[in-house]
Amino acid sequence: MTTLTFPLSRIEGHARVVMEEEGGNLLSAQFQAVELRGFRNFVVGTPAEQMPVIVPRICGVCSTAHHVASVKALEKVFDVTPPPMACEIREILLLGQLIQNQATSLFIFTMPDRVNVESLFDMDESEANRQAQFSIAQQALKVRKLGTDLITLAGGQFIHPVKAHIGGVTGGISRQAADAMLEQLRKMLPVACELFNAYWDMSVAMKERIGTWGDDEPAYYISSTMSLKPKLNSGHMRVLSPDGEEKEHFTPEEFEKRLEFTQTEYSYAGQTSYQGHILRANSLARINITSAFETPLADSYLERFRASFGSPAHAILCFDLCRGIELVYAMERAIELLADDLEHGETEVGYTPKDGIGYGLVEAPRGPLIHRYVVENGLIADAQFIIPTVHNMKAIERALMVAGKRYIHPGSINLELEKAVGRVVRAFDPCISCATQ
Repeated sequence: MTTLTFPLSRIEGHARVVMEEEGGNLLSAQFQAVELRGFRNFVVGTPAEQMPVIVPRICGVCSTAHHVASVKALEKVFDVTPPPMACEIREILLLGQLIQNQATSLFIFTMPDRVNVESLFDMDESEANRQAQFSIAQQALKVRKLGTDLITLAGGQFIHPVKAHIGGVTGGISRQAADAMLEQLRKMLPVACELFNAYWDMSVAMKERIGTWGDDEPAYYISSTMSLKPKLNSGHMRVLSPDGEEKEHFTPEEFEKRLEFTQTEYSYAGQTSYQGHILRANSLARINITSAFETPLADSYLERFRASFGSPAHAILCFDLCRGIELVYAMERAIELLADDLEHGETEVGYTPKDGIGYGLVEAPRGPLIHRYVVENGLIADAQFIIPTVHNMKAIERALMVAGKRYIHPGSINLELEKAVGRVVRAFDPCISCATQ
């Protein structure tokens, strides 16, 4: 028996893939999270009201989603409902994270795979194309920065935002600041579309080169977004069957009754399933659940996607195309929200601290994120973080088995396997820093 180990790059956190084969037969494919964070343990005893500024430290990339989920969990404990304008500002904050994350995943993590290189800056060796390549890199980083600027506007700062708090947000968004951001969003939206169009063409060319879109076996999908005008500051989770039927619609308080969770011996990250079936979360799940974005550009891309891949779509590399659609939608939706008056109106309500159990749900870029807190005597007695990446763990391993069987043969292993392993894992855009709590 031969063991093949593949360290991974261009993902969030530290992980590896370990495959075992014998006589050309692939026996197993394990996706191993190799770091342990331990946040669930060391927040015990923390004053509950401090959690929203502590838990963003779980991850520098996903800090926005953790910040809002934490606030929402404590609002459930304290029985407080934030005013509508505060919810709009939180939605803008989460849209900023979606822009930042999807631009990073598309143009920095996975675009190099499309042209078979290791880095965005190695996309073409010819001098004639160096300037064009540099322009793609520049524009990609500008789109990504737009997301970080939007997070700063709505969250007070980019990494580890502070503006959401129990009962609302600390303040509105001035007309002047909103207009300045609107100008940038309108300027960069055509740039994002141009980049995504190029990415789509590169993806088609890659499929022609490697001959596959990856694992296209049907799966169940989980998301907390709605079918119309998807909302990231969400309240319910949904499970979609492989044929597109909504099977479940439930609150975060019910997740333990609806999903099965297992812990493997080889990874610090657990795995979830639905009635024994493989689940997928993240961009493909949201696109499969979405009927319409109700924004013109995103809906045109959605129509193109469905014409190409059907509904629901199942091919693994469709995850990446779905991120591009969501990037465009997030920019269009942020433009809509920032056109509203977010300066004058109620942004917060008072609250009285209480003990109890609270669940906070948001749709992070990688899928539904839940924070569950038990508060006793004003302190955290227990904290549980249900991370989106754990919903994809079984699906990642199945997709790796499909890739492995494609490139492992009796007497030989195709060197394309290492690249295929990277493509598969990056398609799911896992966050290992979050998934090992």
